[in-house]
Amino acid sequence: MINIKEDEKLSVLNHSCAHLLAQAVKHLYPQAKFWVGPVIAEGFYYDIDLGDTVIKEEDLKKIEHEMKKISKDGKKIIRHEISKEEALEQFQGDEYKIDLINRMDEDSTVISIYSQGDFTDLCRGPHVDSVKECKHFKLLKVSGAYWKGDAHNKMLQRIYGICFENEKDLEAHLQFLEEAKMRDHKKLGKELELFMISEYGPGFPFFLPKGMILRNILENFWYEEHTKEGYDFIKTPIMLSKELWEVSGHWENYRENMYTSKIDETEFAIKPMNCPGGMLVYKNFLHSYKDLPIRIGELGQVHRHEASGALNGLFRVRTFTQDDAHIFMREDQIEEEIISLISFIDRIYKIFDLTYEIELSTRPEDKFIGTIESWNRSEKILQEACHKAGHECKINPGDGAFYGPKLDFHIKDSLGRVWQCGTIQLDANLPERFDLTYIDKDGSKKRPIMLHRVIFGSIERFIGILIEHYAGNFPLWLSPVQVSILPVNNEYHLAYSKELEKKLVELNIRVQVDNREEKLGYRMRDNQTKKIPYVLVIGDKEKENKEISYRRHGEEKTTTVSIEQFISMIQEEIKNKK
Repeated sequence: MINIKEDEKLSVLNHSCAHLLAQAVKHLYPQAKFWVGPVIAEGFYYDIDLGDTVIKEEDLKKIEHEMKKISKDGKKIIRHEISKEEALEQFQGDEYKIDLINRMDEDSTVISIYSQGDFTDLCRGPHVDSVKECKHFKLLKVSGAYWKGDAHNKMLQRIYGICFENEKDLEAHLQFLEEAKMRDHKKLGKELELFMISEYGPGFPFFLPKGMILRNILENFWYEEHTKEGYDFIKTPIMLSKELWEVSGHWENYRENMYTSKIDETEFAIKPMNCPGGMLVYKNFLHSYKDLPIRIGELGQVHRHEASGALNGLFRVRTFTQDDAHIFMREDQIEEEIISLISFIDRIYKIFDLTYEIELSTRPEDKFIGTIESWNRSEKILQEACHKAGHECKINPGDGAFYGPKLDFHIKDSLGRVWQCGTIQLDANLPERFDLTYIDKDGSKKRPIMLHRVIFGSIERFIGILIEHYAGNFPLWLSPVQVSILPVNNEYHLAYSKELEKKLVELNIRVQVDNREEKLGYRMRDNQTKKIPYVLVIGDKEKENKEISYRRHGEEKTTTVSIEQFISMIQEEIKNKK
């Protein structure tokens, strides 16, 4: 999947196309006023105030037609520089542009504007030479967006689009979008009966029985793999007092994202992160230098306030379970521990056939705790450990957590889309704030260094990613239902089907008998739609010969084998997580 913002040529082209969109909208809706029209990874958008007029999806064709007319006309896009006073004069009566002008740097003596025919807009640029270059575009959708992203402000209309240099690239991208639409985890989550979102809990997902099977498999897998790596496991409270969050720094730096409540006149907060609880667990014991590193894992449920407009299925929620771990170590163990951790994360992602890239996120410009020297030292350690583990890491300036720098793992799914999941965060600050210590070999008290880390990121979001990565066609070991048995005729074949079901259940194979009073062809198609890996058809021949005939999801051929052969085959497939 292409990131328009990261491609300089496409970025300029898409920004120019945003101006083309605005010009077309102004022709069709003369009352239109415009806020901003930036380039985004997926193309561009423009926020528009149309008064009482509401643009619907079907109106986009009309706007596209006008854009094509303007593009064919081929007007040059010309840059002008004017003073702030001239800009205020030129855009008088347009409160959105006046606001932008007034927010510009006090030192700005000139303001750039761009004109194309009868349309002029404030803009830093750059742009392509002429509107003629913006001809391979598509308007994708329209939605609402609050002015300046503030729910107290007026709701504007946001039109999204994308532009390419040629028709072939545009068509390829539109096909990609269609494929992504078919894989939408919200759509498949409903069809496969995995999860639901209720109007009574926006951002609080409900996992349905089949979704819970998938979730439990992932969690059990997580526990098994972490046990192999020497982790111990804890569970910390979901709500803790304000004083704790003041010590951790969350109250000062993260308060606006936290849910709070009063208990016996004391203010409490539902945890937005598991870290402070992990600090208290470490502090509960006396530690020697010989005990380190200590690896403590927690599948901890957290809550964070997200704007309602940002909520998106399992991808953006208000409660989720982080696959957290906190590793406490001596300074001389940092590099070895990070290298080992990168290897662990690599092994996990390979099981799901996910490739990845690593980014080093450095100190934020503001809202950080600790000294700049400590941050610089930590950033260097992470970068060198990453290189020694055999990986390159791209620098992502200013995107570290408020308590320390981090290595972020950006996984790539089967469509080439990138998701930020795993992270390793080096933290010398929270051990200081919580006064964590261990007894060194000379009997003195020393401060441990700590790593925060996740691999899935959150169970909920990772499930959403896997739904789309596999298009709902999960590998056998993850499938909520692994085998569906279809008796051809219930009167003659149901008893044998039930025998098979019992045998498979005893072997911990997830199986169902589909004995609905429907035609066999209908049931076959329905089981294919539900993406069940193996469908067994049981008729006279299978019953008499004590065999089964199976069809693998996505295949047309039916294969007949003995029961023992079938069981051996799928047990091997489950064991190897193919």
